[in-house]
Amino acid sequence: MAEQKKNKKKTGVWAWIKEKIRKLLVALKKNPQVIPLIALTVSFVIFSFNLTDISDTTAKIYGKNMGLCAFISMLLSILSYVCMFSAFPKRKKPNIAMVILLLVMYSIVIVADLSYSNSITKALTRPENPIVVTKSTFYILNAQYIMTVHIVTTIITMVTVVLEPVIAKLLKKIKTSIDVEDNGELGVIDIGDED
Repeated sequence: MAEQKKNKKKTGVWAWIKEKIRKLLVALKKNPQVIPLIALTVSFVIFSFNLTDISDTTAKIYGKNMGLCAFISMLLSILSYVCMFSAFPKRKKPNIAMVILLLVMYSIVIVADLSYSNSITKALTRPENPIVVTKSTFYILNAQYIMTVHIVTTIITMVTVVLEPVIAKLLKKIKTSIDVEDNGELGVIDIGDED
């Protein structure tokens, strides 16, 4: 008896998980543009949550165009949200011009992040008066790491933007309908007047 209850509990939890996954897939089928939006959000959150280390690094190293590069990355990350909603309107075909603009913006962000990261590398390896990373200046290495992560997540976002139509077609092929028992043919119902 106890084993049957455990099995029912396991089956109930498993059925609940399967139903949640099914509902998620149904939602993604209706709005496949959510996938690039999630990738963009992850990239933006990673960058914005580490702005303190990035600004401290900019102030410490004061390399050429470092502040501008960080500003461009932040600005274009914010503006890409507006472009994302215009590029993939609900239940309509993607707006190609906006998709191209998005890809251009992401490319600029990647170049800005690479330039910022290179400025850090130059400051740490220059022959005269190199920046030495200590416990109090460890934020410099963290800023460089965040720039690398931001580049990778931006590339992932670019890939999801380009592949959004393909992802939408693949999602449509996934079966999300529920099989209901006894949904066969109904017998003929006589609605004529009874005598």
